[in-house]
Amino acid sequence: MNILVTGCNGQLGTELQKIASGDNHNCWFFTDVDTLDICDKEAVEHCFSTHNIDVCVNCAAYTAVDMAEDEYKLAEKINAYAPQVLADTCLKHNALLVHISTDYVFGGDANEPYKTDDPVNPQSAYGRTKAEGERLIRESGCNHFIIRTAWLYSAVGKNFVKTMLMLGDTKDEINVVADQKGCPTWAYDLALAIVRLIELNEKKAAHETFHFTNEGQITWHDFATAIMEIGGKRCKVNPITSDQYPTKAKRPAYSVLDLSKIKEFAGIEIPDWRESLVKCMEELKPGLLRSSQ
Repeated sequence: MNILVTGCNGQLGTELQKIASGDNHNCWFFTDVDTLDICDKEAVEHCFSTHNIDVCVNCAAYTAVDMAEDEYKLAEKINAYAPQVLADTCLKHNALLVHISTDYVFGGDANEPYKTDDPVNPQSAYGRTKAEGERLIRESGCNHFIIRTAWLYSAVGKNFVKTMLMLGDTKDEINVVADQKGCPTWAYDLALAIVRLIELNEKKAAHETFHFTNEGQITWHDFATAIMEIGGKRCKVNPITSDQYPTKAKRPAYSVLDLSKIKEFAGIEIPDWRESLVKCMEELKPGLLRSSQ
């Protein structure tokens, strides 16, 4: 298969590049905004035609949650219009679109894990643009897998894990919200799941939505505490409420995703969040992970 990956310099795209380096069966094409503007219909069509694309994995997204409140049009362009361009092009070329979405499409007022077919109710500009992207993909009629994820982190880019490690080296104590519950996701685990889905559905009819995070539900305070503990940081993590840490965009109080569908469909076991966190932090050791002891 010929597989196109957009947004390849981000966390997920980087992990897919690692996997692709050992793949002797498929031909991978990695692009980012500097090499392919996915809002440009003609450029996308040229890329698909030139490389005879069978699968497009869209890792590109506008993810600045608070900035999206002021930059709605830009967020909408990247999170909704661009996926529509990719979907229309996939339909024309009978290609599969694998699109990454988010827990922010839900309202955050549930008390049990969100299922894939639960109604969306985004509470932020970011969430609304991602929900619109999902809708446009479905309405396009193209073969697609939409994968919602949450709390993504890796050894590259900006993310919560790396921020906490840096704070652990410079602060004696920090405050982290303890009333927002969700599930962390190691980008490498998500990348493996994507490859598995692609292998299962080579150019077959696919119109499915999945949820993927690591197993287990925790708060941001729990997550930060574990990062400090595993990283050997002496920084104290104090629990606070969301009201004590106001943000421009509303965060979901509860965004745990039900993983049963992807586990059954793909026949995969998903690692516990702490197990994957340890592995990611081992990868960080040569750089960020400095002992504070």
